[in-house]
Amino acid sequence: MAETTIDQLEKIIRSRDEIPAERAQELSRMLDAPPIQEVVALVERSENIRAAVILRLLSRERSIAVFDALDAGHQADLIGALQSGEVYDFFGELDPDDRVSLLDELPAEIADQLLRNLDPTERDITGVVLGYPKGSIGRRMSPEVPILHPEMTVVDTLRYLRAESGDLETIYLLPVIGHDRKLLGVLSLRALFRAEDGQRLEELMNKPIFANSHDDAEETVRWFMPLDLLAMPIVDDSHRLVGILTFDDAQDILQEADDEDTARSGGHEPLQQPYLSTPLVKVVRSRVVWLLVLAVSALLTVQVLDTFEDTLAAAVVLSLFIPLLTGTGGNTGNQAATTVTRALALGDVRKRDVGRVMWRELRVGLILGSLLGVLGFLGAWAVYGLPIGLVIGLTLLAVCMMSATVGGAMPIVAKAVGADPAVFSNPFISTFCDATGLIIYFLIAKSVLGL
Repeated sequence: MAETTIDQLEKIIRSRDEIPAERAQELSRMLDAPPIQEVVALVERSENIRAAVILRLLSRERSIAVFDALDAGHQADLIGALQSGEVYDFFGELDPDDRVSLLDELPAEIADQLLRNLDPTERDITGVVLGYPKGSIGRRMSPEVPILHPEMTVVDTLRYLRAESGDLETIYLLPVIGHDRKLLGVLSLRALFRAEDGQRLEELMNKPIFANSHDDAEETVRWFMPLDLLAMPIVDDSHRLVGILTFDDAQDILQEADDEDTARSGGHEPLQQPYLSTPLVKVVRSRVVWLLVLAVSALLTVQVLDTFEDTLAAAVVLSLFIPLLTGTGGNTGNQAATTVTRALALGDVRKRDVGRVMWRELRVGLILGSLLGVLGFLGAWAVYGLPIGLVIGLTLLAVCMMSATVGGAMPIVAKAVGADPAVFSNPFISTFCDATGLIIYFLIAKSVLGL
């Protein structure tokens, strides 16, 4: 199979040789040929210096589009490899909400320099978004919204939109406001096109669905996305229109939240940019803290084994089942935590439901523990005799009930104290269930075997 243009480009870009000046024009033409998504993927797979070379070889319009498509963390890493003029161009062409996401990833002095070099109008617009707390929907909205009033006619509105469309985030959902800027209603572009020229917006507008600018961004998009709306107005505490949230920005927020939950449930921090373009130091940093925390917490398990050393010495066969029991407890707790964390994110479960969740998971653990306990009892009885079979069967039953209950409760407890539920899931629950599962195991063994 013949090599594609992207494959050829990747070989050239990844080579350690300097790109000759006479080949730059040829490479620039080659980069303009593939679809833009393939060029974005090439940049994401390249180291920062090489990625910067690709952006320089692209036409201005295409390079801005590629830079805009990158994650904010990746953009921040590339800024050090780009020349100042290129950085200012890229930064100036970003939407205000995307600028703020990039600024959040940069050191303060670089962020200040970028803001100072912005056009004053764009600087003011960006400052509006920067004024909202991190994690709020106001931080992710676009303040570039049309200014439409209820007394405007369809003809007036279309004329206004034609003139201003280049500076607006979207024209597919149109907020209608009073002269005090308070949100009165919304209408779609479709409704505008289908209306008579002389009709006023107050005759066409519908009751708005909106969010407050200080609302949590993730919680807002969780209820916004299922509504299948193209956009949604954002208002302040006085119900004045301050911005708009578009469907694509809501998707980005949701993707970031899901990536973060997935990463933390696996015991590391999200990379926030493509794997191959992430510096090694950042990859190490994303994992090392979690490994240290888990290593320290795993000492609990060692302490439990040390406490019951005499019990193990009296019945060495008990040591054979430790991996089975700790693995079962950890997996059961992780299943419950993952399910409840997802339910919390979707709004299916709230903090006040902790009792109902624990009672539900206790019953789930009882059923699972009964099934696994019977199998464990029969297997251990067949090989090691009735007493060991009873110990294994009863322990599996108790461990499953305990792990499911704790696993279901921990994400809700985390939410109640303002922590990330994902942080309390897999790694910590596994460690907790290992230690407590072993305590249950040895207590049952001492009781049944009379040790």
